[in-house]
Amino acid sequence: MMSTQLNRPVILGKLGSAYGIRGWLRVFSSTELAESIIDYQPWFIKQGANWHQLELESWRWHNHEIVVKIKGIDDRDLANSLTNKELFIEENQLPILEEGEYYWKDLMKCQVVNTKGYDLGQVTDMMETGSNDVLVVKANLKDAFGKTERLIPFIEGQVIMQIDLKTKLIIVDWDPDF
Repeated sequence: MMSTQLNRPVILGKLGSAYGIRGWLRVFSSTELAESIIDYQPWFIKQGANWHQLELESWRWHNHEIVVKIKGIDDRDLANSLTNKELFIEENQLPILEEGEYYWKDLMKCQVVNTKGYDLGQVTDMMETGSNDVLVVKANLKDAFGKTERLIPFIEGQVIMQIDLKTKLIIVDWDPDF
């Protein structure tokens, strides 16, 4: 592992538990297609205040899981020391998106307001449901409807009316009592 500095880190996934005795690790990918995580190299992990670059030696599928071999990690104990470490890349490693496409990371902390001006809260998470993605929106305090969290389907043109990443504002056609 080589120490380095990251300017704009982006989380791509997480290292799981050791697989076998030769230093292989399971990987949990946050990319749209799980194996796409392999395309983003190099990976970085943070230990304390320091960033360390990981060099991927090999990878493969095993029982619907991705397992990886990191260069220099040659036994189970060393692999276990990396369990639950988040995998990062530099933001500039991400592909440039087409107009109207968004990375989930860009939607985080956006303020969500409905078309009537009612402030629903801030995006704190995203979920994939199969049919569409879902915004997890949290208000600071319980609102007039007794809610602190809403799940709003990410359906552009029907529910999601406008996204302005510069002002971090998402306008939705969503009733506040849902």
